[in-house]
Amino acid sequence: MTNDGSHRHHALDYVEIPATDLDRAKRFYGEAFGWRFNDYGPAYAGIRSPEGEGAPEVGGLRLDEQARPGGPLVLLYSADLDASAEAVTKAGGAVVNGPYAFPGGRRFHFTDPSGNELGVWSEA
Repeated sequence: MTNDGSHRHHALDYVEIPATDLDRAKRFYGEAFGWRFNDYGPAYAGIRSPEGEGAPEVGGLRLDEQARPGGPLVLLYSADLDASAEAVTKAGGAVVNGPYAFPGGRRFHFTDPSGNELGVWSEA
C-alpha cells in the first residue's frame, strides 16, 4: 500500500478478505469477478484495482486457516498511526494487535465497543 494522494486520513481505505486456501480464493475471485492480484508470498495477495496497471490496491486476500464466516477486515488509513491508536483507546476501543510493520508501512488492529475488529495503516 502506498499513498499516491488517494488515501484520506481516517477514511475507509482497504478491505482484507480472510481465506482458508489462498490459491482457491484467488481462483474464485479471478474467475467470478476478473480480479487480479499482487502476490506477497504464501499468505497474502493484494487485490489490484480494476483501473489497470499502476493503480493502487483496493484490498487483499489474507491466508487464515482458522477463518470463520463473519466477513472481511476493514482498514482505515492514518496520517499519524500512533495518534490514531491513542485516539482509539481514549474513545473506548482496544488495540488488539500492533502497531507492527508490514510490507507497506505500519498498522494496528483494534476492536470497537461492540467487538468489531478493524485495522488502521500508515506508510510510516
